Amino acid sequence: MERASATRRRNILLYAASTVDPNALYATRFWAPDPFIFVRTASGKRVYVMSDLEIDRARRTSNAHRVLPLKRYTERASARSRRPHPADVIAEVLRDLRITSVTVPANFPVGVADRLRKRRVRVTPVAAIFPERVRKSAEEVRHVREAMRITEKGLAAAIDVLRRSKVRGGWVVHGSRRLTADHLRQVANEVIFASGCVPAQTIVAPGQQGCDPHETGSGPIRAGAPVIIDIFPRSEKTGYFGDMTRTVVKGRPSETVRRMYDAVLAGQRLALRRIRAGVDAREVHRAILDLFESRGFSTGMSGGRMQGFFHGTGHGLGLEIHEPPRIALDGDVLEAGMVVTVEPGLYYYPHGGVRIEDTVLVTSRGIRNLTRFPKFLEVD
Repeated sequence: MERASATRRRNILLYAASTVDPNALYATRFWAPDPFIFVRTASGKRVYVMSDLEIDRARRTSNAHRVLPLKRYTERASARSRRPHPADVIAEVLRDLRITSVTVPANFPVGVADRLRKRRVRVTPVAAIFPERVRKSAEEVRHVREAMRITEKGLAAAIDVLRRSKVRGGWVVHGSRRLTADHLRQVANEVIFASGCVPAQTIVAPGQQGCDPHETGSGPIRAGAPVIIDIFPRSEKTGYFGDMTRTVVKGRPSETVRRMYDAVLAGQRLALRRIRAGVDAREVHRAILDLFESRGFSTGMSGGRMQGFFHGTGHGLGLEIHEPPRIALDGDVLEAGMVVTVEPGLYYYPHGGVRIEDTVLVTSRGIRNLTRFPKFLEVD
């Protein structure tokens, strides 16, 4: 697989729907629900090939230097084959552009790539077709920040329900019924959706369910049990994600949960102090593991399951919810302009889980925290 830095000197080919493919959306800033052909020539010219359904909108709103009609190339391919394959149409486009070699992303359709090669087009996949995506522009940072504000609205709505709830008979009660994780998620998601983002798999994981970091959570909430609320919606307008987690308790938490929360908060503060351009992300993660160990929270198999801190400290955030870099034992050297989450956690069965997550911008001097929501364990 070719080095990503070489893509700046090569013809780039994408064939994808930008509503689901982050590279296509990054390259075009054009939302389309069906796969379309995008070429960025070695000289930097952006060429779209669009159907009749999309061509006028693409010409009006996209960043293309040229928008070509798909019909023209479909007709040419049909002259060669009764049922032309998308690769046959792409080959006709490349012939017009006098291109015989293209660089494609690693997730490019293998069937299309194989057929293009049969048409004597050299196809070279790379791991990162747009390596510059790892460093966010000022505009991209603004998009993430906007998504974070909506994320915070959703969390605030869920916390407000908890605040207005009561503790009765060992359960959290809202109105006349036991409050459920499902209801809290619905409250948060409705606010998020009404504010211009699309929620996906919002986590509201109470008690023992929180021991599995990606458990979405369900059922009634026990008083005193930690509730992990992890919200990561995508902006309908820009496609950028927000991501934030808080862990809260309604009622009196156990001493173990208090100690877990204090340790996680200390671990996050340590990471926020250490993160800056040039820092090895692996060392940040190791420092948190050491801190947890020093407080009596070891990580490993116990009782037939992983317990402790067994996921990464953070990940890149942008047009994907998980994208480079990683802050983990297999992490990267951090660079100015990266937007990353910082989300240490501790998980011990049967006590539950605790995770605290902010999203931050890496700078040469440290971080700029894009998260405003306060951190507290107990909801009065």
